[in-house]
Amino acid sequence: MAAVAAGPDPLFNLRNNFYLGAYQAAINNSELPNLSPDDAVERDCLVFRSYIALGSYQLVINEIDASAATPLQAVKLLALYLSSPDYRESAISTLKELLADPGIGNNPILRLIAGTVFMHEQDYNEALKHTNAGGTMELNALNIQIFLKMHRSDYAERHLRVMQQVDEDHTLTQLANAWLNLAVGGSKIQEAYLIFQDFSEKSQVTSLILNGKAVCCMHMGNFDEAESLLVEALTKASISDAKDPETLANLVVCYLHLGKSPSRFLSQLKLGHPDHVLVKRATAAEEGFDRAIQSVA
Repeated sequence: MAAVAAGPDPLFNLRNNFYLGAYQAAINNSELPNLSPDDAVERDCLVFRSYIALGSYQLVINEIDASAATPLQAVKLLALYLSSPDYRESAISTLKELLADPGIGNNPILRLIAGTVFMHEQDYNEALKHTNAGGTMELNALNIQIFLKMHRSDYAERHLRVMQQVDEDHTLTQLANAWLNLAVGGSKIQEAYLIFQDFSEKSQVTSLILNGKAVCCMHMGNFDEAESLLVEALTKASISDAKDPETLANLVVCYLHLGKSPSRFLSQLKLGHPDHVLVKRATAAEEGFDRAIQSVA
C-alpha cells in the first residue's frame, strides 16, 4: 500500500484545473485510464462539480442516479440546492439524513458539500460542524473561506498553517494564502497579487485568477488595471457560457470607483443571480431610499 500511496497522483491535473476555475478543461481532460474505483468516483465528482460551476445543474441532476456512490449523491444535492430556491429545503433535508448515517456521514466529499451548502445559507456554525475536523486539503481550504466570512482571520491563519505543513506548494494552499492576505490587507495585498500573478504565468488564465488579480488591484487603488482584468474575465465567461457573478459584482464596484455607471452589470447580476450579496445590498439601499423619499413627501 505504501508504494501505491507514493506513486504519482492520476487526478493531479484534473484537480488543479478545477481548483483554478478551468472547468471546461477539467471536463475535457477527464478521460483517464486505469483509475482505481475510489479515484474514478473522485474523478466523476470533480467533473460534475465543474458542470455545476458552469451552471449546468440539470445535467448533473439527470446524470447521477440513485445507485451512485455517496460522494456523487452529495454532488447531486449541491446541484439540486443551487438549481432553484424551490429545491433548497429538500436538498438540505436529504443532506442532513446522509450526514446522520453513521456508515457514510464522515465521507469527506459529503462533509465538503455540507460545508459548501451551509456556507451558502450563511449558517457558518453548522458548516463548521461538518468541516472543522479537516482531513483533506479541500476541507481545510473551505474552513479558511468560512472563517474569513465570519471575519475570523486568526482562525483562518491556523488552518492555513496546517495546510502549509502538509504541502506548502499545493494549489489550494497558495489560493488560501492569497484569500487570507486579501482579508488581512495592507502590505499583504501585494503578496496576494503575486500569488495570482504566478498562477497566471504557470496555468491557463481563468476568470478565477483574473478576478483575484483584479480584487488585489482595487485594494491597491489601481482601478484601470482592475477594469481591464475584469473585462477579460467577462469575455472568458461568455465564451464558456459560465454564469460568473463574481466578475459582474467586481465590475460594479470597480465602475463605481472609476465614476462610470455600473447599471448594465448590476442588471445582469440581478437577473442571473438575485440572491447575490451585492444584489441584496443594492435592493435594500433602493428600498431604504424609496422609504425616505415617501416620508419626506
